[in-house]
Amino acid sequence: MRHFVNYPFEAERHGAPLPPLDAGVERQRHPVVVVGGGPVGYCAAIGLALQGVPVVLLEADDGVCAGSRAICISRRSLEIMQRLGALDGFLKVGLPWTGGRSFYRDTEVLHFTMPQDHNQKLPPMVNLAQYHIEHILLTRAQALSALIDIRWQTRLTALQSHEDGVQLSLSTPEGDYQLQADWLVAADGGRSTVRESLGLALQGTRYEGRYVIVDIHMKSARPTERLAYFDPPCNPGSTVLVHKQPDDVWRIDYQLRDGEDAEQATQPQNVMPRVQSLLDMMGETADWAPIWITLYKANALTLPSYRHGRVLLAGDAAHLLPIFGVRGANSGIDDADNLAWKLGLVVKGQAAASLLDSYSDERVAAAHENISHGRKSTEFMAPPSFAFDLMRTAVLGLAAQHPALRALINPRQTTAIHYSASPLNAADDPGFTAGPAPGAVLPECPLRLTGANTRDGFVTDLLSADFVALWFAGAGDTPAPLQRLAARLNSAGLPFRVLSLTQQPGGGDAHDHTGRLFALFGAAPGTLYLVRPDGHVLARALSLTPDQAVVLIEQSLQQTGVHRARA
Repeated sequence: MRHFVNYPFEAERHGAPLPPLDAGVERQRHPVVVVGGGPVGYCAAIGLALQGVPVVLLEADDGVCAGSRAICISRRSLEIMQRLGALDGFLKVGLPWTGGRSFYRDTEVLHFTMPQDHNQKLPPMVNLAQYHIEHILLTRAQALSALIDIRWQTRLTALQSHEDGVQLSLSTPEGDYQLQADWLVAADGGRSTVRESLGLALQGTRYEGRYVIVDIHMKSARPTERLAYFDPPCNPGSTVLVHKQPDDVWRIDYQLRDGEDAEQATQPQNVMPRVQSLLDMMGETADWAPIWITLYKANALTLPSYRHGRVLLAGDAAHLLPIFGVRGANSGIDDADNLAWKLGLVVKGQAAASLLDSYSDERVAAAHENISHGRKSTEFMAPPSFAFDLMRTAVLGLAAQHPALRALINPRQTTAIHYSASPLNAADDPGFTAGPAPGAVLPECPLRLTGANTRDGFVTDLLSADFVALWFAGAGDTPAPLQRLAARLNSAGLPFRVLSLTQQPGGGDAHDHTGRLFALFGAAPGTLYLVRPDGHVLARALSLTPDQAVVLIEQSLQQTGVHRARA
């Protein structure tokens, strides 16, 4: 990889003093250590801290990353950022986009739009470079410094996993030491030291297609959208992707032809003419300069399990997904969101450790779903055989005149995963004709938040790090049995809230002022949705009395392994 000039964002650099030691071992034993200060590690640490769990976060570097890595953040990830308290930075810096265009040679063959309607609060996607992502999350983590201890320039060199915890050997510029912890979250990337130390191997497909990734600095008024060029005149026989980023940075990915030497292909004297030819084809005339050049090969790999005793793996340490469809970082953020609430409950003694098995079950299934979509996109972007290439050429050649074929070109952008087979899901109520089933993410919808500060909001504004019961009512406040249940669970230490959603103004926590909310959820007065801290539905019932709702909530919580639900 080649780094030519500084990115427009210049990160601060950090050191790491040694903690108090006895005979080279840190005196304090920690509940949770997170290895890896990328987006996944930060999200896991912040999620745990919001539950009151102290975290040590280890990062081998001395600051946020440089280079072209993750650049597209999905709506689902933005919803997670909102619950983590980091959304504002993403919306302030990121460039939102809703779709893109694909071209075959010099003809547009697809103009796609991702789901975006009047119910949505957030854009389908925002573009911002990973150094911005990490800086935003670092700022949020620093605001939680009473619970998150970030140790820079601290490299994991060895790991011993025991039945009751882990022991880490660490190397720093100030000296080496050992650290003991009850739980370890491995978010240390595609070359994970933790994964290697445990002797674990990723399984799946490694693709032969190679891409040069180039970041350039160029001012342009072109709108933010995904651009894909198949067999373009500027680079015949290749596929080229273009994304606009903040700070006048552009990400360009182009496929190498068979037989091209990778080392030579990433030399500036060979990259610059190809980029200039692309910009000429696009009609871009402004001056530009390269920032970063590197090589990429697509992989569709996952571990069979993400839990190994007291070690839990997430992000690229657990799976490597093709960049096509932007599932890599977004899937890792989803891993952290799924893991943090479960591990937090286990650490605090509010749930059995077996709850963490569901993290692996759900996220391994998610990886296989992402790999399935990513494989289709990868094989279309870089056909693995003559037959695939022949099919793709036929589709691209006919798509302009035959709209039915354009779906085959669609890049299948990442969407929220439905944990339909999760062991945590309660049996569904067959009476529903609409709404999210157990395992699904809540759909977005406007509503009016009532109380002391009445304001317009959205369903996602109701969610936090708690279990949330949504009680759909014609009018009025939350029924007394549900209020008593909430008080009892909170006094037992379990984060739980009940919110009343009304059809009529007056009372309750939120009012369906558009008339769309109840219909979207298939709800009527007496409907209950129980939602997990990660925004997935745990249970629902169409028509309950308040006392029946209490029973359903208690049974559903106990099914997750949560303790003291009846305390």
